[in-house]
Amino acid sequence: MKPLSPTDQLFLWLEKRQQPMHVGGLQLFSFPDDAPDDYVAQLAEQLRQHSQVTAPFDRRLDTRLAQPVWVHDEHLDLEHHFRFEALPTPGRIRELLTFVSAEHSHLMDRERPLWEFHLIEGLRDRQFALYIKVHHALMDGVSAMRMGQRMLSTDPSERNMPPIWDLPLGGRGETDDRATLWRSIAHLLGESGKQLGTLPTVAREILRTVNEARKNPAYDSIFHAPRSILNQKITGSRRFAAQSYGMERIRQVCQAFGATVNDVVMAMCASALRTYLMNQDALPDKPLIAMVPVSLHRDDSAEGNQVGIILASLGTDLIDPVARLMHIHQDVKLAKDRYAKMSSEEVINYTALILAPAAFHLLTGMAPKWQTFNVVISNVPGPKETRYWNGARLEGMYPVSIAMDRLALNMTLTSYRDQVEFGLIGCRRTLPSLQRMLDYLEDGLVELERAASI
Repeated sequence: MKPLSPTDQLFLWLEKRQQPMHVGGLQLFSFPDDAPDDYVAQLAEQLRQHSQVTAPFDRRLDTRLAQPVWVHDEHLDLEHHFRFEALPTPGRIRELLTFVSAEHSHLMDRERPLWEFHLIEGLRDRQFALYIKVHHALMDGVSAMRMGQRMLSTDPSERNMPPIWDLPLGGRGETDDRATLWRSIAHLLGESGKQLGTLPTVAREILRTVNEARKNPAYDSIFHAPRSILNQKITGSRRFAAQSYGMERIRQVCQAFGATVNDVVMAMCASALRTYLMNQDALPDKPLIAMVPVSLHRDDSAEGNQVGIILASLGTDLIDPVARLMHIHQDVKLAKDRYAKMSSEEVINYTALILAPAAFHLLTGMAPKWQTFNVVISNVPGPKETRYWNGARLEGMYPVSIAMDRLALNMTLTSYRDQVEFGLIGCRRTLPSLQRMLDYLEDGLVELERAASI
């Protein structure tokens, strides 16, 4: 028996029909060169032999003293969790994304362990896919990605590899030091002794932030994100869109303008959002604000990687793409410089206090003037080397995140080899034709390449 943390309980409390709280991932594979045509069917039969289920995939929800806990499921039905499915013809990427969109819309049964593993055949060009979803109360997105990577190998000759539910125990599977909106709020409410020591620095930085906002109207937008169709109530129907973009193209833009990869990626998102909202006749006059987890690594610090959340203006009110990129670059740099003066505890507490109004509005919808940000843009590092699973080459991996009431779009991306893999998830009704944003992301990169004469 394992009690749920307050943060994990929050993900259960937040869940409702129009707001499933699971994260997922889509992996696209090519057959091994020597594979028969029924390779995927053979793989499915091999996976069925893995009847052992290791933690945390053997756990289901229960209640002890009116508190939710994880308990071992004595009657786990593997056929419910492992599903072998085929796409309808003609088996294009379009049909695959439609399948993921529908599956990601469905709530999972809380009487069972909260995960599903879909092996998908029927794709063109001797390819197949995996779509895996896990409830956020069981595992967060970063941990799920790490778990998925543990299932893979750098050796194309390796066979008889176990699926995620039968991986050996150990590794970093469930641990994660990455700051999130809910984790920051929960952290602020706990460990009160540690928090008290951070108060002077946190108070000073918040006061400095408020004073800066009073002097700089552009900075003030961080506390008053504009009203947008991105921030309406949503339905339970999802649209998933995914695409790969070459890392070398992005790095060339970085070199031309002295920006980071994260800056250019955010500029691509800003351009796509600007075009999409203009076509909906719904672009706000003020710039959209993004909530962005950023790495704050200090080479001389024993604390290792730190990750803080920043609220960054996307400059969607600016016509010039280069001006928009530099606006984002300066805004992110300002936030990183602020965090550089703070300890890890101070960063988390500062983040929690700044995001408290956003959390209250997202939870209740009772404070529309506290629309602190409009969209989430998250960048999760992935493997740099080519990976394989039972000889099949991994061609792409795309994160599938969470859309919420008043936060109808989540733009998550990861890196793999020489690619940046975008996964966009949104409410199908609130944001019609969301898949067009993939073209707008490409247009945003092209306009920066043209400005740099690349």
